[in-house]
Amino acid sequence: MISNPIDASVYVSPQLSSFIDKRVNDPDVEQPLSLSQVRDYLAAMLSDSFLEAEDLHHFDVSDSILDELDELIDEFGPSAPAVDFAQAMASEGLSRVIETVMDEHEYPPTLGEVHEAMIAGLVNRLVGDGVLEEDEDDMLETEIEGLVGRFGAEALAEDFLRYE
Repeated sequence: MISNPIDASVYVSPQLSSFIDKRVNDPDVEQPLSLSQVRDYLAAMLSDSFLEAEDLHHFDVSDSILDELDELIDEFGPSAPAVDFAQAMASEGLSRVIETVMDEHEYPPTLGEVHEAMIAGLVNRLVGDGVLEEDEDDMLETEIEGLVGRFGAEALAEDFLRYE
């Protein structure tokens, strides 16, 4: 499945993107989630006193994740897939793997090529070199498979690098 061509960074704050990403990747949550389901979950998490304060004090819309979700729902509809609004970034460990594959290729590698390199033993080599922790290998495999599933094997891997 390839994601909608929505550039989440244009519409979604990092805080909301992170919240959506955690909710979408929660294994206990039935998938796929819509924007309205994410909003309902967030509203349920917030106390009544917070919701009253928000209404009474008219907080600036840009300061409220709930208001930000309402704006997205108004623009894209309540049934819009929430996953389309989560900014995709590789974890720190996967970013190291991607950078290693980039250094070893003459051209920018795709997510599929990074995945193939991982299957061929790259992660084990990086663990042996001390670049990655031993317990990261299973998590990285799941992460790259999720990115490939969401964006396709032909997506450029460098677009998912996390720079911190």
